[in-house]
Order: sequence, then structure tokens, then C-alpha cells
Amino acid sequence: MNKALWISAALLAAGVTVGTVHFNNASGADTATAEDKRMMTQQASGSDATHATQPVVVEFFTSQGCSSCPPADRLAGRLAEEPNLRVIERPVTYWDRLGWTDTLGKEANTTLQRAYARRTLGGRNGVYTPQAVVNGATGVVGSREADLRGLISQARFAELPQVETSDKPDGTTEVMITGAGADPANVQLVGLDRSETVRIGRGENGGRSVTYINVWKGERSLGTLAGDGASYMIAPRDRSIDGANAYAVIVREGEAGPILTGRILPAA
Repeated sequence: MNKALWISAALLAAGVTVGTVHFNNASGADTATAEDKRMMTQQASGSDATHATQPVVVEFFTSQGCSSCPPADRLAGRLAEEPNLRVIERPVTYWDRLGWTDTLGKEANTTLQRAYARRTLGGRNGVYTPQAVVNGATGVVGSREADLRGLISQARFAELPQVETSDKPDGTTEVMITGAGADPANVQLVGLDRSETVRIGRGENGGRSVTYINVWKGERSLGTLAGDGASYMIAPRDRSIDGANAYAVIVREGEAGPILTGRILPAA
């Protein structure tokens, strides 16, 4: 039997609500109703199929100190295997106060999630775990697969820039972005850890081992995009973000605005 418990506290600096959403069941397994499965099938068919190649970026805000987060982390792993989905896990830090310091948590992830909430996302806004954010624009509880797939399907219909890559003999990668609008956007090189399994020592998930996919390690600016498009050269020395063994290019409006497009780069 599922029940939801919302635990919240005031974030004075951010002026928003922080919480965790709990979905408990006796088996600990992810559940989906027949209606959920029907919706998922419909969303993967019909007119949406013509937009299947449109890339969508999904960011997961989770924490090792959140007992509701492992199902969302498993969902992130499944989605990362699907074509044209760019999944990034962004572990947050605000649950560290409960007694277990998230070994992958970054304050930058907490800062971004709070900035999203201040900007007011579509869908379920706020600062909570687990949260999934689609293209930096719409939020949903990160373990609700049917709801998340619905947002992904909607996002595929947006007319957004396209990213192509070309590897050069010297190891440099050329990134070509086309179809950009007139408004400027930031082009970021994002460092990721492809996969890391952590055994959690204390807290709500104490004793569990959880695998995280495409974990955010850091990022650096490649430049500003405006007009029809641009190209950027990424040399091997640029792929030097600490702890990263994979890289993505993300095009975002402002510091915490909507994501226009993204691409996981081929391995160097």
C-alpha cells in the first residue's frame, strides 16, 4: 500500500520549500498501474514517433540520504540507455544534515535546483527529492515514470537547436550547433561520471548500494551562442574536469534557464 509523506522546512536563503517525497511499499519495488502502462504505450506511439530524434535533457536531483530516491536513480539508469535522452544525475547536499554526507553531492547542484524553484518550473515546482527536470523547464517527482515520460514526449515537439559532432585526427572534437534563435544562450562543456556504485553507510539508505549514472562532476563555458549557430573545438586537454570520464555539451538560456539542447559526446 502506497502512501505519500511530504517533509518540508523553510529555506530562508532561497525563499522556497525543501522536502522529500516518500513512496513506500512492502517490497521496495517500483510499481506501475495498468493505466500508467497504457499511458506510456500511447506516449511512445502515434505522432510522437515523428519527433523521436529530438534530444531531451533530463536532470535528476537525488540524495543518498533520501529513502525515496533509489527508485528514481534506477529510472535514470534505464532512461540513459534510450536514444536521444540526455540523462544527468545531480546529487544535492541539503540532506547531509541528517547524518550521512552524500559522497557525490555538489553544492552547485543544490544551487541550480533552488534557482529552478525561484524561476518557477512548470509541473511540480519546488526543492525536493527525488525530482526530475525536463529541459530545465518542467519538474516532476523523479520516480514517477509515466508522468516523466509524458513530459519527455511533450518536450520532443519543441523546435530547438541541433548538435552534431565531428572527431578530428588530432583528438579534437568539433561541436556544431544549428537552428539557434536570436536570444543568446550559454554553451557548456559538462563533465560526467558514467557510472558509480556507492555503498551508503548511514541514514535512511544505510546498508544499501546504489548505482548512479552520468553523475555531474563540473562544467566549463565554451562560449555564447546567438543567431543561426556556431561551432566549438574541444581539445583533449579540455576534457580535464576532475572525476569526469564522459562529457556532454549543454546549451542553456542564462545561468539556470531552460535547456535548449544537449548531446553526450563520443568517448575521446
